[in-house]
Amino acid sequence: MVKHWRVNQEEKYEIVEKWFLKDLEMIDGKEADTDNPYFDMHFHKVYNMEAYSCASKYTFARTLSNLNAMYLKKDLKIVNFDDTYLNDDSIWSSSNRDCLVVMRICFYASNLLCLSLCPLS
Repeated sequence: MVKHWRVNQEEKYEIVEKWFLKDLEMIDGKEADTDNPYFDMHFHKVYNMEAYSCASKYTFARTLSNLNAMYLKKDLKIVNFDDTYLNDDSIWSSSNRDCLVVMRICFYASNLLCLSLCPLS
């Protein structure tokens, strides 16, 4: 974990804590249906964390999940996260290009607009 702060236009970083991925037992997103940056990481003790944003919390969880799948292949519990945004195969994940996501949203919105303008018989 790195602490970041600014002093007179100068960026400062300090390593506060280090963990091993193999010691991570669970990531708890606290509330899957709300937009909050808080989550817990369960090692031998529970660490309460705050990400920069909800999006960065999900990116962090996806990264840990991918690293675990690639190197450890252990059962890592990720709870209280919305699976739609957590899985890489979802259209909403960041690995599928933001432009594609925006395009699909616009397509659905235009379909809804066209349907709402159609007269009912």
